[in-house]
Amino acid sequence: MTTRAVVLIGPMGVGKSSIGRKLAKTLSRTFLDTDSVIAREHGPIPQIFAQHGEAYFREVEREAVARAVADGGVVALGGGAVLNESTRELLREHRVVLLDVSEAVVAGRIGHGEGRPLLSGVDEDPMIRWKRIRAERWPVYESLADVTFDTSRGHIAYVVSAIAEWVQEEEQ
Repeated sequence: MTTRAVVLIGPMGVGKSSIGRKLAKTLSRTFLDTDSVIAREHGPIPQIFAQHGEAYFREVEREAVARAVADGGVVALGGGAVLNESTRELLREHRVVLLDVSEAVVAGRIGHGEGRPLLSGVDEDPMIRWKRIRAERWPVYESLADVTFDTSRGHIAYVVSAIAEWVQEEEQ
């Protein structure tokens, strides 16, 4: 059944978008990044947070996720998309891949938090904030995940290949 989406979840900076694009190509499926969809339809995400707040953003995000997974394919979610109960219920109908990363590796990926509303503009080191957000969300990620892959080591192609193999085994 190929209408079930392969949904990538996990903390900021794990590589959901990069891996998702390559995974979709490997599996010959469509790819949607819900953050990109939201930005295209509503403007830059930091601007949405600044003008309307996180609650408004999460509702827009919930709608974007519902549309994205409806068509199957590979879908990368923003790190906080799983905070919405309706989204969590929806994800139970799909294959959910949790991506994780070590703190040492993600520090280089997130830098000073630019472009990430929950990490920038706060009186806290972005890495400390990232660790706290990850810890708060981790139980939710784990409860939704069918499988987990670490993106800390090895080339991205290795991770993509391992996920593709898992998807193909699940579909047999």
